[in-house]
Amino acid sequence: MKILGLLSLLATHLSANSVNIEENAGQFFSSGHTNNWAVLVCTSRFWFNYRHVANTLSVYRSVKRLGIPDSHIVLMLADDMACNHRNPKPATVFSHKNMELNVYGDDVEVDYRGYEVTVENFLRVLTGRLPPSTPRSKRLLSDDRSNILIYLTGHGGNGFLKFQDSEEISNVELADAFQQMWQKRRYNELLFIIDTCQGASMYERFYSPNLMALASSQVGEDSLSHQPDLAIGVHLMDRYTFYLLEFLEDIHPASKSNMNDLFKVCPKSQCVSTPGHRTDLFLRDPGSALITDFFGSVRKVEITMETVNLTDPIEQVEQNFVNEDLQKESYSYVDQLPVSEIIHQFPPLDVTG
Repeated sequence: MKILGLLSLLATHLSANSVNIEENAGQFFSSGHTNNWAVLVCTSRFWFNYRHVANTLSVYRSVKRLGIPDSHIVLMLADDMACNHRNPKPATVFSHKNMELNVYGDDVEVDYRGYEVTVENFLRVLTGRLPPSTPRSKRLLSDDRSNILIYLTGHGGNGFLKFQDSEEISNVELADAFQQMWQKRRYNELLFIIDTCQGASMYERFYSPNLMALASSQVGEDSLSHQPDLAIGVHLMDRYTFYLLEFLEDIHPASKSNMNDLFKVCPKSQCVSTPGHRTDLFLRDPGSALITDFFGSVRKVEITMETVNLTDPIEQVEQNFVNEDLQKESYSYVDQLPVSEIIHQFPPLDVTG
């Protein structure tokens, strides 16, 4: 009787484990994507906008840590704070006043920098309408199985975001670009995050499916800076991105945190502004969308309940070599043109009668 009881208990345990495996597998594959991309954009120039570069580089560091390779990241920085003559520590950008973490690092790959960061180039990257000579590193080579993270930071207002303090992109232009991406099958799911004043106005006009959006502030609100550093005379980050990165530091590739957890980042008591989000266009329940569906890179595996024997010897496959006895066609150089003789030959004599 005891043996039967143990066997029944073991069978129950195994069946429960198999159910858990299937549930985890179902959640893992629920997104339907096979690759991840990120487009990270800082739209501000000048030293006093140091924090916007630090915002972008901090997100860049997080997505790389979670598995998205540089080949799948399009990084656009409107100014090079690391090499600015006002920077007391050249080749560094810090996101915290303790100056412990250099987010610029030694392996950053900036794809668009300086005056290359324009509204036109940004829209061309999204829609894929780039000149044929554009290198792969400057292209968003996504497809209909791609999950894309788009992060923007800079100065904005009601319905627009400034680029380089000389031009701006409107919420209508951005919405139309996303619709072109959907029609051209350039994404599976898209997560849009913007850290700017009146950021929620930028996603009001979105109408494309499978798109989720977050903003650091509502219409009529400013997005405030954070971490002032008296030594260099500027703020190091914006509040929303600071707490976003603090949240992402606890995420690892196998994390089960979902988008509902991300919505709770930086409440008004911390941000002062009111962060917003929009999920009505997203086809899945945000609670079933993992953080790593957008900030990480997929590592899909085939789950099997069969036992695989790895101890059998591996049979060597014999290679078929070409018969060495076959005669090879012989080659030889042809006689070269006697250039030296032609050069040194005398001109024909002019014989007159």
